[in-house]
Amino acid sequence: METDIKEKVKALPTTSGVYLMKNVEGKIIYIGKAINLRKRVQSYFRASSSQLSKTDLLVADIRDIDYIPTLSEAEALILEAGLIKKHAPRYNIDLRDDKSYPYIEIKPSVTPGVTEGYSKILVTRPREKLKGSIYYGPYVNVSLVREALNLLRKIFPYCNKINCGNKECLDYHMGLCPAPCAGKISAKDYQDNIKNICLVLDGEKDALYRRLQKKMAELGEKKEYEEAAKVRDQLRAVSALYSGSASLNFYKEAEQLQRTLELPRLPERIEAFDISNIMGNQPVGSMVSFLNGKPYKSNYRKFKIKTVEGIDDFQMMAEVVYRRYKRLKIEHKIFPDLILIDGGKGQLAAAEAELKKLEVEIPIASLAKKEEEIFLPRRRNSIKLAKDSLALHLLQRVRDEAHRFAVTFHRLRRRKVSLSMSRGNK
Repeated sequence: METDIKEKVKALPTTSGVYLMKNVEGKIIYIGKAINLRKRVQSYFRASSSQLSKTDLLVADIRDIDYIPTLSEAEALILEAGLIKKHAPRYNIDLRDDKSYPYIEIKPSVTPGVTEGYSKILVTRPREKLKGSIYYGPYVNVSLVREALNLLRKIFPYCNKINCGNKECLDYHMGLCPAPCAGKISAKDYQDNIKNICLVLDGEKDALYRRLQKKMAELGEKKEYEEAAKVRDQLRAVSALYSGSASLNFYKEAEQLQRTLELPRLPERIEAFDISNIMGNQPVGSMVSFLNGKPYKSNYRKFKIKTVEGIDDFQMMAEVVYRRYKRLKIEHKIFPDLILIDGGKGQLAAAEAELKKLEVEIPIASLAKKEEEIFLPRRRNSIKLAKDSLALHLLQRVRDEAHRFAVTFHRLRRRKVSLSMSRGNK
């Protein structure tokens, strides 16, 4: 393996994703998926037996490696299948066409009645391929195929039952099936969803984007804003699928939070603060950062309290908030879309006062643990969201991570001080 390839392999992330191996001409010669990209790709370059294998021939041809990160192996399966179909790499040898392997079958419905003409998507092991059906595969792991299809159903709902009744099923209420059996969706709109899924499985990402953007524009011109918003959500979810940068549920959570807090933009970047101390002893502050609903750990920060003595959580919070955003302002760094404070009105007011001193305008809110109340500046009453609120779940994840990070840092600091004192007494 050449030095530059070795370095590329070392630089691969340890997340799940799809890897693309290229030859000297830059042509893709092999595509694979992995739970751990670096570990999987490294396995190709380990010493093999003296007998020349197909893997040895592949490795000899590799001159470059590219990758696409994903949030799960199921998402990697979706991308891998589409990319293999699109690029047909020479080293991707198909599995034997055998009944023991599962396929994705898109089966046209011929049942007379309201479901006639509504295709079904099923996982099958066909003895023979049926005329009129479209097949994708074969695949090895049937559980992973089902998980991948479940991800696609969250974006483009469809029916996966062979026999349907004439009223909505549980999948309809979960947002996974548009209930064609109950006449809840037109044949055209339903088949649009099926077409979009085919484009994903075919690896036609650009065609899918164009199709969705065109539909969203048409709905906007007709002033069908609610339907246009649904297509916009599909676009965002597809973008998340292909980039591995956000969970499929994040945009729903973030949009709900944006409406609840009346934020000027989607809260893609959230920074949260917490204070940890025991009776004022060894107080510390923490700041965690979330990007697209996920912890962005390289942006986490720890603070030793420097200016506050005794027990004063409000002033401790004021100190760490001031230090954080004074630095960002001096260094001309990007501000978050939302600051979240762990606490109630007092902590929020202290933090807001420091932002005013810095002449920094960033939306800010606090979340109090006891009743899970949300407090906003210049708002007398708190906001109490339903326990199943997506917006509340997002805030709770961020707040809980800030608390965990602060407590961990505080314990470490106390342990170091205690160890230092015990050594000094010897």
